Order: sequence, then C-alpha cells, then structure tokens
Amino acid sequence: MREKIALLGSTGSIGTQALDIISKFPEEFEIKILTGGSNIDLLTSQARKFLPESVVISDKNQYKKLKENLSDTRIKVFAGEKEMEQVIAGSDSTLVLAAIVGYSGLKPTIAAIKSGKRIALANKETLVVAGEIIKKLVSASKNQIIPVDSEHSAIFQCLIGEEKKSIEKITLTASGGPFLKKSYKELQKVRPSEALKHPNWNMGDKVTIDSASMMNKGLEVIEAKWLFDLRPEQIDVTIHPQSIIHSFVHFTDGSVKAQLGIPDMRIPILFALSFPRRLSSELPRLDFRVHPVFTFIEPDLKKFRNLCLAYQALKEGGNMPCALNAANEIAVAAFLSEKINFLQLPDVVEYTLEKNQYISSPDLESLDITDKQARITADGFIRKLQIKK
Repeated sequence: MREKIALLGSTGSIGTQALDIISKFPEEFEIKILTGGSNIDLLTSQARKFLPESVVISDKNQYKKLKENLSDTRIKVFAGEKEMEQVIAGSDSTLVLAAIVGYSGLKPTIAAIKSGKRIALANKETLVVAGEIIKKLVSASKNQIIPVDSEHSAIFQCLIGEEKKSIEKITLTASGGPFLKKSYKELQKVRPSEALKHPNWNMGDKVTIDSASMMNKGLEVIEAKWLFDLRPEQIDVTIHPQSIIHSFVHFTDGSVKAQLGIPDMRIPILFALSFPRRLSSELPRLDFRVHPVFTFIEPDLKKFRNLCLAYQALKEGGNMPCALNAANEIAVAAFLSEKINFLQLPDVVEYTLEKNQYISSPDLESLDITDKQARITADGFIRKLQIKK
C-alpha cells in the first residue's frame, strides 16, 4: 500500500524538495492533497504533475484563477485557511507533511492531528507556539510526530531503541550561518542579500534569515523540549560550520550518539516519509575523505542575542514562545524590506516580549490573541526605529 500524503506548503522550500523525493518513489508515495500560499503558477504545475484529489490555496483572491488553470482535470480546488483544515480532516491521507512556514501552519497541523493522521513536522512554529496543546492532542489521538528538521531528525534517530531516562542531554548543532566570522560592528551594515546566502543549506527566505540571526536555532531549542520531553538545561547548542553532524544525544553512562550526513534536506524528508523503514536512494553520500575535519564553536551570544531570547521564552513558558515567534516573523519581514538593520532583529523581539501580557496556560484562542497583539507591538516598535533614523 502506498503512503497517502497531504503536503501542506508544497510551493515552499521543504515542499518542493519533498515533491522531488516523492517523484522518485511513485510505488511508495501518493499525493492526495497539495496546499500553497499564493504561488499559483507553481501550485498549478505541481497539481498537473502529481494529480492530487484536492488542491487548496490560502489566498482566496487566487481561487478563480487556480480553478480555471485546473478546469480540465478532476482535481477539486479550494481556497482559504478554514477550507484547508476541512479538506485535511476529511481526506483519506495517512500522513501529513506539515511544511507551511510560520504561525499559519499551526491550525492545519492541529486539524491533521485531530483526524488521526501521522505528522511529518517541518513547521517548527507549531510546537514553539503551542507545544503543550499539541502534546495533549497527540497523546489523545495516539498519534505520532516525526520531525523533519535535520537536527530533530538526528535526535529522533539517535533515540530509537533508547530509554527516556537514559538521556542526559542533547546538543543541537548550528551552522553559524553566513555571518559567523563577521564582527558585531560589521553586522550593523549587512544587507538582506548577504543574509540570504547560506553557506550550506538550501532554504526559504524566512528560515535563512532566522539561521543568520540564530533565531532558527532558538526555535529548534523550544521545539526540542516538546518533541523529546526535555528541560531547558538539557538542551545545548554548538556551532558546527561544516553541517555534517546534525546533532548529538548524550547518555547517562557517558556515551554519545550522533547522526551524520551531507547537508541536504531531502535526506531527513525521506526518512520522515518512509519511517520506520529506510528506503534506498541516490541522495548524496558522506565521504570522510572529502569532509575530514569537524570543528565546534561556542555561540557568541552578543552577536546572536536571539538564541538567548528563545531560551528566556522557553523558561518562562506560557504564551511567551508565541509572542517570540510572532515578533520574529514581523522583524524578519522588516529586515527583508530593509526597514530595520540586522542587529535590530533581536531588539524587536526583546521589546515585544517585555510588553507581552503573560498567560501561563494559554488555550488556542489565547494564542491567537497573543499572536495578533505581538505582531501589532512589534510593528509599532519598528515604526519607532524608523522615525529615529
């Protein structure tokens, strides 16, 4: 039986790489649903190639055009977030690859969990924002989340066959991004085009900027807490510029496991789609003669304050990670449009956290309110920064 897949965020970086993998295993995988944001041309071409039962576009303004584009097929076309949730919940897909970037991926993922589908999770914001809610839903549905991020996939793989009580701590590796060797002063003048030149990974704009500021690693720290039931002090971060070792697990007997591989997101995507099997692929192999040196560096927390802010939000808990994520999304958009400079990214996040109205055990409605208010706060602060220029 082929795995029936609903791919949420098919036009993004993870989505397009997932479809590349799926196309190479037609006997293993079948696309049932594709969803995209506003890239109607790419979504149309994907739909024509994979012929899913349903296609959903978030931007309702694109609905008529998409429907016209696919009018000569049997594909059902929908638009809007609510429709997306309904289509996911009502489909016979067995696995949902959640690859929508940002807060907008939360509710479709919840709909998938509630409908009893296995989740391959590439949307880290789902657990960052609503970790406690998601864990309860997964437990109630007796479902499973398989992480797609290379770091969490590494931890997941290292823990197969291990007892939870044997974990001493984990170490998430970070590439250091394009600015690892730049001084704090130099970072004041970097442009978005420079930040988008990641040395190792092929990712979307938002995730690439997060990697450059190390917010991506901060979000992964929060995600790791919920995925692996860890305390904040059990989660370390080290910079590993080669991006070959994807993460470590340290055990109580003094031993350490690590998962290694070429920095190619298709490898952890394939693992998540095929788990618990490992499918033979033609993906690039690691050759130690080509990669003989591994180095590790302590993160510079003056240059990369976002990592500190993420740990702070994790330790405070409640709705603080939700506010952190919302502020960061606004800050990244502002940096990409050159409204703020690189070093002001954490300033926006820190200010928003300080102004956030703390809720210790938020429900979904409270998280929605927190997300909206944090975006307003962050946007207002950015306007003040622009006035001061």
